[in-house]
This record gives sequence, C-alpha cells and structure tokens, in this order.
Amino acid sequence: MNNSTHEELYIGPCTLDDMEGIVAVWRECGLTAPQNNPWKDIQRKLRQNDGLFLVARTMDQNDGRVIGTVMGGYDGHRGWIYYLGVLPAYQGADIGRKLVECVTRKLAVQGCPKINLQVRASNLQCLGFYETLGFEREAVLSYGKRLDD
Repeated sequence: MNNSTHEELYIGPCTLDDMEGIVAVWRECGLTAPQNNPWKDIQRKLRQNDGLFLVARTMDQNDGRVIGTVMGGYDGHRGWIYYLGVLPAYQGADIGRKLVECVTRKLAVQGCPKINLQVRASNLQCLGFYETLGFEREAVLSYGKRLDD
C-alpha cells in the first residue's frame, strides 16, 4: 500500500455480496487451486454463519472494495486459519496482521485453545510473516482425502 495513502480500513463479516471481491483476492494472491471451487468454499462457509469469515475493505478511495480476507474455523478442539490473503498493492500495511488478530480474538471468545494453519509448499515465502505473529512450525504431516463435490 502506498505510504502516502491513508485509507480507513474496515474489517467485518463477509456476505454473499462480497463473493466476487473475495475470489478476486484469492486468485491474485495465489490461494485458489484447481481442485477447489472458491465459490463453493465461500457458500459452504457462509452457511455455517459462525462469524469467522472476515473481509478487509478500504472505505475511502475504493468505496468498500474487498482487499483482504481470512476464513477461520473452530471444531471445538482447534481453531484453523484458511484463505488469509491481502491484495499485493496493500501488502506491507499490516492488513494481514489485523485480519489474523481479528479472527484470533473471535476464536478466543469461542474458547479456542490453539490455532493451526497450513502453508502450501509453493508459498513458503510467507513463513516469516506467520512467525512474527507467534505461529511456530510443528513436527506434523498433513494428509488429505478428496470427497466428491
């Protein structure tokens, strides 16, 4: 984000009206994958209505344009962070940190004792960012099983 630009930031729950902006952020940040349909991911999360899917918007020049996202999840055992992304033009302005802090507070209110996240092997450049927020690399392997959509 240009240092001479002082735009107000709004972070709040996403809505169906945000879908196009969210998918645009995810695509520009490289968060989409061929095996995942981002539109379905958004719709499934919104059905949960748990208040853990947040968007960041600028409120002056972009008229509320979605510039960042974070999707949180909590299963009663662990919290999870998914789809954290900030448009490249706004990176370095603490928006990602603010999104993580906001979803962390919401998870804590729900009694969540620990938050996990996964980083794709193709996105290792973001590890330092997570470490500055207190996340630590753990000695675990992640497995997955694709179910028909």
